[in-house]
Amino acid sequence: MLRSRSALETIMSWLDDVKFDAQGLIPAIAQDYRTGRILMMAWMNREALQLTAEEQRAVYYSRSRQSLWRKGESSGHVQKLHELRLDCDADVIIMQVEQIGGIACHTGRESCFYRIWKDGEWVTTDPVLKDPEEIY
Repeated sequence: MLRSRSALETIMSWLDDVKFDAQGLIPAIAQDYRTGRILMMAWMNREALQLTAEEQRAVYYSRSRQSLWRKGESSGHVQKLHELRLDCDADVIIMQVEQIGGIACHTGRESCFYRIWKDGEWVTTDPVLKDPEEIY
């Protein structure tokens, strides 16, 4: 007779499929679920990934602070989760998110990827939507 899995067993099994690096981290890419634009990249540990799935919002791990941080906890620019994907090697996460407030970058821009390599230099292409001093 087959027994049903407990909620804890289900959580553990999907997290066990993820290949975290030697520091217990995995790169997590946030992508706008409507446009496909890459908004940012940050790191997650096992707990952050589990909380992201449970809370349906992006939760990251700050390497500099050595702690979890919920995207938007100080700025209000929350990333609402629409879909969570794991790549073929199981070592990169992509999240399809709704970026509340339209700003993902701490510089006040839509995306952290606002510079383009052109003619031998990095050129800033995206405008600041809100002064970071007003955000943080």
